[in-house]
Amino acid sequence: MEFDTSQIEGWMSTLIDFALKYGPPLLLGLIILIVGLKVISKIHTLVAKAMEAAGISESLVPFLSSVVSVGLKIILLLLIASIIGIDIASFVAILAAASFAVGLALQGSLSNFAAGIIILIFRPYKVGQWIEVCEKFGRVEEIQVFNTLIVTPGNKTLIIPNGQIVDNIVTNFSEKGHVRIELAVTMPYGEDFPRVESIIMDVLRNTPGVLEEPAPAVGIETFDSHNIVLTVRPYVNPDDYWPVTFAVNRNIKAAFNSHNVQVSYSEGIELGPIGK
Repeated sequence: MEFDTSQIEGWMSTLIDFALKYGPPLLLGLIILIVGLKVISKIHTLVAKAMEAAGISESLVPFLSSVVSVGLKIILLLLIASIIGIDIASFVAILAAASFAVGLALQGSLSNFAAGIIILIFRPYKVGQWIEVCEKFGRVEEIQVFNTLIVTPGNKTLIIPNGQIVDNIVTNFSEKGHVRIELAVTMPYGEDFPRVESIIMDVLRNTPGVLEEPAPAVGIETFDSHNIVLTVRPYVNPDDYWPVTFAVNRNIKAAFNSHNVQVSYSEGIELGPIGK
């Protein structure tokens, strides 16, 4: 069997031409890939440490550092493809169109996601703090990327989208370490305000959970048609908000009974006793 040497020489020539044409770019691409992956790994570690040093939430650091790593790897692959000679223009156009379509489909979710990133970075509230947002009051149980979980005093779990939280006013009751309770107490016009004030202040001083500093206050808020409306303002730790509220109201009622403080009834505007 005879071999066609001219055909073999043609194959060898084609192979050599291919190697000379594509060999250096492939070798360069392989070197860039190896070096680039090592550099990206270093950058991933440095970014994670930098975010931890900046005080960014621990639950957010792995996610953000992974996003940076994936983005850099995509750029690296596109760079290598360009070096090898692959036309990446059409690929980039398809990727951009797909990203635009996905963005439109997930517009609400992406808004909540971006808001979650803002909350986790700037931390207007933290887990365990008492906040009021969207007319809802409760303790923050968990801050997720898309939602914030709040547990109300009635032990109901509220799942609030982060986009709504960022667009609304957030009242943080725990940031200063204490919160002021505002209670409304009525007294008839015939009563002596200094005496009632002294009774209420004594109740506040003897109710567990009421803070001495800042000092509580009692004052006349307004004059109603049937009685005088007093404002009672003790300060408490956020966790004691509702227990102290109930205790102060209960103790004021008992103190009014023991000191024979009368109240005015709207029916006939008569003075009458108050029970224990």
